[in-house]
Amino acid sequence: MSVLLPAAEAPPRRTWRATALVRGSIAVHVLAGATLLVRPVAWPWALGAVVADHLLISAGGLLPKSRLLGPNMTRLPKSAPGNAVALTIDDGPDPAVTPQVLSLLETHGARATFFCIGAQVRAQPGLAREILARGHAIENHSEHHLHRFSLLGPKAMADEVVRAQESIHAVTGAVPRFFRAPAGLRNPFLEPVLARADLELVSWTRRGFDTVRTDAAAITRRLTRALAAGDILLVHDGHAALSALGTPVILSVLPALLQVIAARGLTCLTLRAACAGAGPA
Repeated sequence: MSVLLPAAEAPPRRTWRATALVRGSIAVHVLAGATLLVRPVAWPWALGAVVADHLLISAGGLLPKSRLLGPNMTRLPKSAPGNAVALTIDDGPDPAVTPQVLSLLETHGARATFFCIGAQVRAQPGLAREILARGHAIENHSEHHLHRFSLLGPKAMADEVVRAQESIHAVTGAVPRFFRAPAGLRNPFLEPVLARADLELVSWTRRGFDTVRTDAAAITRRLTRALAAGDILLVHDGHAALSALGTPVILSVLPALLQVIAARGLTCLTLRAACAGAGPA
């Protein structure tokens, strides 16, 4: 199954190209197998090479900003407007939090990219459509946001990505262009799936850890330290930690964050707008 744009609107399809690490991993496994066939006594060396390879591959998937397994956007491209930053908001839409986030964004004249969970979009169709109606963008954050996403095989991983693509398209009519892995964790099977779906992997420049931290001031400092044009910032409207007052911490972080962004002469654009080198989408 796949979601396709009409022919007149479809962008050029991406082609999967294995990275040097992935090609090397394939070579290690082939050589290890050949070694065992030709010289079984050398099995400790073959096993050691395979174990070392798996550790390196795992590191590539466990480091959210890594490009060892394929392309990974951690900053806006050089073609983006010179004062642009991208505010990305994950794990929604949440019926209790997202409407308040939308109001805050409107107050500050900011545009954001919402990486939404497909099942949540189906559960909150009106809210998903409101995100787009308010001038923001919705992108793909998998269908169920599984904690074991990085452990999935190719078929199950493709199902998570494609089903979210279909959920978002069915509810909103929009076709996501970008994908963010749950918690940023992945494995070598993801990039071929994304290439087939014409999706680009996006991580972040910095995140506030606002699903686990409750100090809004500390989160804001982390997000704004060395803040500069081209940064991609990550906060959460879904799974948001609660402040000492019992309110989602994003609601305290956003006003201060948006004030700093404006004070530094920066503008929040959606990823689509920034990557197109255009104004707000």
